[in-house]
Amino acid sequence: MQLAIAAGDYRLVAAPARGGSILSFTWRGEPVMREAEGPDILDVGCFVMVPFANRIKDGRFVWRGRPMIIPPNLEGRDRLNPIHGYGWQAEWAVVETAPERLRFGHRHAGEGWPWPYRADLAYALDTGGLTARLTLTNTGDEAMPAGLGFHPYFPRSATTRYIGLHRGEWQTGRDPLPVALERRTTAIDWWEGSPVGTREVDTVYSGREGPLEILWPERAMALTITPSPALALTAVYAPAGTGWFCAEPMNHLTDAVNGRDPAAAMPALEPGETAVVEMHLGVRPL
Repeated sequence: MQLAIAAGDYRLVAAPARGGSILSFTWRGEPVMREAEGPDILDVGCFVMVPFANRIKDGRFVWRGRPMIIPPNLEGRDRLNPIHGYGWQAEWAVVETAPERLRFGHRHAGEGWPWPYRADLAYALDTGGLTARLTLTNTGDEAMPAGLGFHPYFPRSATTRYIGLHRGEWQTGRDPLPVALERRTTAIDWWEGSPVGTREVDTVYSGREGPLEILWPERAMALTITPSPALALTAVYAPAGTGWFCAEPMNHLTDAVNGRDPAAAMPALEPGETAVVEMHLGVRPL
Protein backbone atom coordinates (compact mmCIF):
# COMPACT_ATOMS: atom_id res chain seq x y z
CA MET A 1 0.00 0.00 0.00
CA GLN A 2 1.18 3.50 -0.88
CA LEU A 3 -0.57 6.62 0.38
CA ALA A 4 -0.08 10.10 -1.10
CA ILE A 5 -0.74 13.57 0.30
CA ALA A 6 -0.14 17.03 -1.18
CA ALA A 7 -0.23 20.70 -0.26
CA GLY A 8 0.99 23.71 -2.22
CA ASP A 9 4.24 22.79 -3.99
CA TYR A 10 4.79 19.65 -1.92
CA ARG A 11 3.84 16.00 -2.45
CA LEU A 12 4.63 12.99 -0.27
CA VAL A 13 4.16 9.24 -0.76
CA ALA A 14 4.45 6.91 2.25
CA ALA A 15 4.27 3.14 2.77
CA PRO A 16 2.82 2.03 6.13
CA ALA A 17 3.81 -1.61 5.53
CA ARG A 18 7.46 -0.61 4.97
CA GLY A 19 8.12 0.85 8.41
CA GLY A 20 5.84 3.83 7.80
CA SER A 21 8.60 5.08 5.52
CA ILE A 22 8.58 7.92 3.01
CA LEU A 23 9.01 6.69 -0.57
CA SER A 24 8.93 10.11 -2.21
CA PHE A 25 8.94 13.73 -1.02
CA THR A 26 9.03 16.40 -3.74
CA TRP A 27 8.86 20.18 -4.13
CA ARG A 28 7.64 21.51 -7.47
CA GLY A 29 8.32 18.05 -8.85
CA GLU A 30 11.94 18.02 -7.65
CA PRO A 31 12.99 15.28 -5.20
CA VAL A 32 13.80 16.61 -1.74
CA MET A 33 14.52 13.14 -0.38
CA ARG A 34 15.97 10.26 -2.37
CA GLU A 35 13.26 8.56 -4.40
CA ALA A 36 12.76 4.95 -3.28
CA GLU A 37 15.14 2.80 -5.30
CA GLY A 38 13.94 -0.74 -4.57
CA PRO A 39 11.93 -3.03 -2.28
CA ASP A 40 14.30 -3.03 0.72
CA ILE A 41 13.75 -0.71 3.70
CA LEU A 42 17.25 0.67 3.07
CA ASP A 43 16.06 1.77 -0.38
CA VAL A 44 13.45 4.27 0.87
CA GLY A 45 13.58 8.05 1.20
CA CYS A 46 13.22 8.17 4.98
CA PHE A 47 12.40 5.86 7.88
CA VAL A 48 12.05 6.44 11.60
CA MET A 49 14.24 5.11 14.41
CA VAL A 50 12.37 3.87 17.49
CA PRO A 51 12.90 2.83 20.32
CA PHE A 52 16.63 3.40 19.74
CA ALA A 53 18.74 5.04 17.06
CA ASN A 54 21.84 3.68 15.38
CA ARG A 55 23.79 0.78 16.93
CA ILE A 56 24.06 -0.90 20.33
CA LYS A 57 27.49 -2.54 20.62
CA ASP A 58 27.06 -6.34 20.53
CA GLY A 59 23.47 -5.79 21.71
CA ARG A 60 24.69 -5.71 25.31
CA PHE A 61 24.22 -3.12 28.06
CA VAL A 62 23.17 -2.78 31.68
CA TRP A 63 19.90 -0.97 32.38
CA ARG A 64 19.30 0.05 35.98
CA GLY A 65 21.44 -2.78 37.28
CA ARG A 66 20.03 -5.48 34.98
CA PRO A 67 22.15 -6.97 32.16
CA MET A 68 20.42 -6.81 28.76
CA ILE A 69 21.07 -8.73 25.55
CA ILE A 70 19.34 -7.46 22.39
CA PRO A 71 19.67 -9.71 19.32
CA PRO A 72 20.94 -8.25 16.03
CA ASN A 73 18.15 -7.29 13.63
CA LEU A 74 19.86 -6.71 10.28
CA GLU A 75 20.77 -10.19 9.12
CA GLY A 76 23.57 -10.37 6.59
CA ARG A 77 24.68 -6.77 7.11
CA ASP A 78 25.52 -6.46 10.80
CA ARG A 79 25.76 -9.77 12.62
CA LEU A 80 26.69 -8.25 15.99
CA ASN A 81 24.96 -4.94 16.60
CA PRO A 82 21.20 -4.30 16.65
CA ILE A 83 20.51 -1.11 14.72
CA HIS A 84 17.84 1.61 14.39
CA GLY A 85 15.25 -0.03 16.64
CA TYR A 86 12.19 -1.97 15.52
CA GLY A 87 9.82 0.56 13.98
CA TRP A 88 11.66 0.68 10.67
CA GLN A 89 11.18 -3.06 10.12
CA ALA A 90 7.53 -3.19 11.25
CA GLU A 91 4.25 -2.89 9.41
CA TRP A 92 2.50 0.21 10.74
CA ALA A 93 -1.28 0.43 10.99
CA VAL A 94 -3.04 3.26 9.17
CA VAL A 95 -4.69 5.42 11.84
CA GLU A 96 -5.71 8.50 9.84
CA THR A 97 -5.72 9.65 6.22
CA ALA A 98 -6.56 13.11 4.92
CA PRO A 99 -5.59 15.09 1.81
CA GLU A 100 -2.69 16.77 3.65
CA ARG A 101 -2.04 14.38 6.55
CA LEU A 102 -1.22 10.74 7.33
CA ARG A 103 -0.93 9.03 10.70
CA PHE A 104 0.37 5.53 11.39
CA GLY A 105 0.63 3.41 14.55
CA HIS A 106 3.03 0.68 15.68
CA ARG A 107 2.93 -1.53 18.78
CA HIS A 108 5.72 -3.66 20.21
CA ALA A 109 4.81 -6.39 22.69
CA GLY A 110 8.26 -6.86 24.21
CA GLU A 111 10.04 -9.52 22.10
CA GLY A 112 13.75 -8.89 21.57
CA TRP A 113 13.52 -5.41 23.03
CA PRO A 114 12.05 -6.38 26.43
CA TRP A 115 9.95 -3.26 26.99
CA PRO A 116 6.49 -2.98 25.39
CA TYR A 117 5.71 0.33 23.75
CA ARG A 118 3.39 2.16 21.37
CA ALA A 119 4.64 4.51 18.65
CA ASP A 120 2.73 7.02 16.55
CA LEU A 121 4.00 8.61 13.32
CA ALA A 122 2.36 11.57 11.57
CA TYR A 123 3.22 13.32 8.31
CA ALA A 124 1.56 16.69 7.70
CA LEU A 125 2.01 18.94 4.66
CA ASP A 126 1.15 22.60 4.27
CA THR A 127 2.38 25.36 1.99
CA GLY A 128 5.47 25.72 4.20
CA GLY A 129 6.61 22.12 3.92
CA LEU A 130 6.53 18.83 5.83
CA THR A 131 6.24 18.24 9.56
CA ALA A 132 7.07 14.69 10.65
CA ARG A 133 6.05 13.88 14.23
CA LEU A 134 7.11 10.72 16.10
CA THR A 135 5.91 9.71 19.56
CA LEU A 136 6.89 6.84 21.83
CA THR A 137 4.77 5.69 24.79
CA ASN A 138 5.97 3.23 27.41
CA THR A 139 3.11 0.73 27.81
CA GLY A 140 5.00 -1.48 30.28
CA ASP A 141 5.31 -1.37 34.04
CA GLU A 142 8.98 -0.32 34.32
CA ALA A 143 11.16 2.45 32.94
CA MET A 144 12.66 1.89 29.48
CA PRO A 145 15.37 3.55 27.37
CA ALA A 146 13.72 5.83 24.84
CA GLY A 147 15.55 6.56 21.62
CA LEU A 148 13.94 8.46 18.74
CA GLY A 149 15.14 9.79 15.43
CA PHE A 150 14.56 10.28 11.71
CA HIS A 151 16.72 8.69 9.00
CA PRO A 152 16.24 10.63 5.73
CA TYR A 153 18.30 10.12 2.57
CA PHE A 154 18.97 13.19 0.41
CA PRO A 155 20.04 13.45 -3.24
CA ARG A 156 23.68 14.42 -3.69
CA SER A 157 25.71 15.77 -6.60
CA ALA A 158 29.28 17.05 -6.78
CA THR A 159 28.11 20.51 -5.68
CA THR A 160 25.61 19.60 -2.94
CA ARG A 161 26.40 21.34 0.34
CA TYR A 162 25.31 20.27 3.82
CA ILE A 163 25.52 22.83 6.63
CA GLY A 164 24.90 21.74 10.20
CA LEU A 165 26.38 23.72 13.06
CA HIS A 166 27.56 21.46 15.89
CA ARG A 167 30.12 21.76 18.68
CA GLY A 168 31.33 18.15 18.54
CA GLU A 169 32.25 15.47 16.00
CA TRP A 170 32.67 11.86 17.16
CA GLN A 171 35.62 9.90 15.83
CA THR A 172 34.57 6.33 15.10
CA GLY A 173 36.13 2.91 14.74
CA ARG A 174 35.56 0.56 11.82
CA ASP A 175 32.34 -0.71 13.53
CA PRO A 176 31.42 2.29 13.20
CA LEU A 177 30.94 3.07 16.92
CA PRO A 178 32.00 6.28 18.72
CA VAL A 179 35.53 6.31 20.09
CA ALA A 180 36.47 9.91 20.95
CA LEU A 181 34.76 13.30 20.76
CA GLU A 182 36.49 16.22 19.06
CA ARG A 183 35.09 19.42 20.56
CA ARG A 184 34.92 23.07 19.56
CA THR A 185 34.07 25.98 21.85
CA THR A 186 31.44 27.16 19.36
CA ALA A 187 29.24 25.29 16.90
CA ILE A 188 30.84 25.09 13.46
CA ASP A 189 30.22 23.76 9.96
CA TRP A 190 32.58 20.77 9.96
CA TRP A 191 32.68 20.85 6.12
CA GLU A 192 33.81 24.50 6.15
CA GLY A 193 31.54 25.32 3.23
CA SER A 194 32.80 22.51 0.97
CA PRO A 195 30.44 20.07 -0.80
CA VAL A 196 29.27 17.17 1.34
CA GLY A 197 31.04 14.65 -0.90
CA THR A 198 34.48 16.04 0.02
CA ARG A 199 34.32 14.12 3.32
CA GLU A 200 33.51 10.42 3.72
CA VAL A 201 31.86 10.08 7.14
CA ASP A 202 29.63 7.76 9.17
CA THR A 203 29.48 9.47 12.53
CA VAL A 204 27.50 11.61 14.99
CA TYR A 205 27.65 15.34 15.66
CA SER A 206 26.66 16.71 19.06
CA GLY A 207 25.68 20.10 20.42
CA ARG A 208 23.59 21.18 17.43
CA GLU A 209 22.76 24.87 17.19
CA GLY A 210 20.04 26.02 14.82
CA PRO A 211 18.60 24.16 11.84
CA LEU A 212 20.33 21.99 9.26
CA GLU A 213 20.57 23.12 5.65
CA ILE A 214 21.14 21.39 2.32
CA LEU A 215 21.92 23.41 -0.80
CA TRP A 216 21.55 22.13 -4.36
CA PRO A 217 22.98 24.95 -6.53
CA GLU A 218 22.43 23.17 -9.86
CA ARG A 219 18.72 22.85 -9.02
CA ALA A 220 18.50 26.35 -7.52
CA MET A 221 16.91 25.05 -4.34
CA ALA A 222 17.72 24.84 -0.64
CA LEU A 223 16.24 22.79 2.18
CA THR A 224 15.99 23.83 5.82
CA ILE A 225 15.57 21.00 8.36
CA THR A 226 14.37 22.16 11.76
CA PRO A 227 14.48 19.36 14.36
CA SER A 228 12.74 19.78 17.71
CA PRO A 229 15.06 20.66 20.64
CA ALA A 230 15.19 17.06 21.91
CA LEU A 231 16.87 16.02 18.63
CA ALA A 232 20.15 17.65 19.61
CA LEU A 233 22.42 15.21 17.77
CA THR A 234 22.82 14.53 14.07
CA ALA A 235 24.17 11.35 12.51
CA VAL A 236 25.68 11.97 9.08
CA TYR A 237 26.36 9.13 6.67
CA ALA A 238 28.13 10.23 3.50
CA PRO A 239 29.69 7.16 1.85
CA ALA A 240 31.81 7.33 -1.26
CA GLY A 241 30.35 6.53 -4.64
CA THR A 242 26.66 7.21 -4.00
CA GLY A 243 24.20 9.78 -5.28
CA TRP A 244 22.83 10.35 -1.77
CA PHE A 245 23.79 11.02 1.84
CA CYS A 246 21.99 10.95 5.19
CA ALA A 247 21.56 13.65 7.85
CA GLU A 248 19.68 12.06 10.75
CA PRO A 249 18.34 14.12 13.69
CA MET A 250 18.18 11.96 16.83
CA ASN A 251 17.94 12.30 20.60
CA HIS A 252 20.94 10.26 21.73
CA LEU A 253 24.42 9.14 20.76
CA THR A 254 25.16 5.83 19.06
CA ASP A 255 25.47 3.13 21.78
CA ALA A 256 24.34 5.68 24.37
CA VAL A 257 23.04 2.92 26.67
CA ASN A 258 26.67 1.96 27.32
CA GLY A 259 27.48 5.36 28.79
CA ARG A 260 29.77 6.71 26.08
CA ASP A 261 28.79 10.31 26.84
CA PRO A 262 26.46 11.26 29.73
CA ALA A 263 25.61 14.50 27.94
CA ALA A 264 24.19 12.50 25.00
CA ALA A 265 22.64 9.64 26.97
CA MET A 266 19.45 7.87 25.97
CA PRO A 267 16.54 9.28 28.01
CA ALA A 268 14.47 7.06 30.30
CA LEU A 269 10.72 6.81 29.77
CA GLU A 270 8.65 5.95 32.81
CA PRO A 271 5.54 3.69 32.60
CA GLY A 272 2.73 5.53 30.81
CA GLU A 273 5.01 8.41 29.80
CA THR A 274 5.24 9.66 26.20
CA ALA A 275 8.19 11.22 24.37
CA VAL A 276 7.57 13.43 21.32
CA VAL A 277 9.96 14.65 18.60
CA GLU A 278 9.40 16.52 15.36
CA MET A 279 11.28 17.43 12.21
CA HIS A 280 10.14 20.18 9.82
CA LEU A 281 11.42 20.39 6.23
CA GLY A 282 10.89 23.47 4.10
CA VAL A 283 12.32 24.27 0.65
CA ARG A 284 13.14 27.67 -0.79
CA PRO A 285 14.50 28.76 -4.18
CA LEU A 286 18.15 29.73 -4.41
